[in-house]
Amino acid sequence: MTDEAEIRSIDDRPIDEELIGDSVDTALGMALSTSTRADIDWWTAALIGHLNLLLGEELGADNDPKVKSLFSEAYKLLDLNHRPTDETPAFSAFSYLRQTGLLTSRFLTVYSQRSRTDAG
Repeated sequence: MTDEAEIRSIDDRPIDEELIGDSVDTALGMALSTSTRADIDWWTAALIGHLNLLLGEELGADNDPKVKSLFSEAYKLLDLNHRPTDETPAFSAFSYLRQTGLLTSRFLTVYSQRSRTDAG
């Protein structure tokens, strides 16, 4: 039998900060003039996944008004009514990609700072 203490939850895995950072850098490095709509949609979905992962972390929103504001901004951005659809013009979808990338980057910064503080 396996001891319950040895069983690790998926929630116990550390967030891959390098992967998220590379994804943000790649997405923010895209140019509308050289990006296909499929690329924009793919990177948007990837960033939404990263952002949702970071939203699940304890980042101190209860005690830090700036972090609480970030959460509010993220929830508004991720609202299905604000997300691009197939009918959304490429420029608007690209703008949403950039907003998602910038917000994910801000969350990653908070996560990284908290991780270093908690470890130290």
